Amino acid sequence: MSSFALNPRLEGDSHFVTDLPLSTVRLMKDANYPWLLLVPRKSDLVEVIDLDEADQQQLMREIVQASSILREVSDCEKLNVGALGNQVSQLHVHVIGRFRDDAAWPGPVWGVVPAKAYDHEKAEHLIEQLRDAFSAD
Repeated sequence: MSSFALNPRLEGDSHFVTDLPLSTVRLMKDANYPWLLLVPRKSDLVEVIDLDEADQQQLMREIVQASSILREVSDCEKLNVGALGNQVSQLHVHVIGRFRDDAAWPGPVWGVVPAKAYDHEKAEHLIEQLRDAFSAD
């Protein structure tokens, strides 16, 4: 296997938040929803089953951690978690905070409304809150 490289689309569509033992955590550049991506930092992964058993378990721990932190920071009403990979095959897990009054409720977020850019200060503030929560956890 070659060394880890983040898919350019994932990189362009998100901001770096922090690194966990297995995954890099990124904030999607869509202010419509509080939305994290977890991308395991191993190369040539497409599906969760491409990870060995220990890394599968670690990924689940990181999904739970990211979900808890996102709920704490955003006060969302519901969490959507999924690893679709239909547009970008590199293994990544979406953790999306949802609200009953968001643009896509109760359906999935994809394609409902165009991505809304974060105000720079709001993005930086949210990233800082997330980093603080991850480091305190």
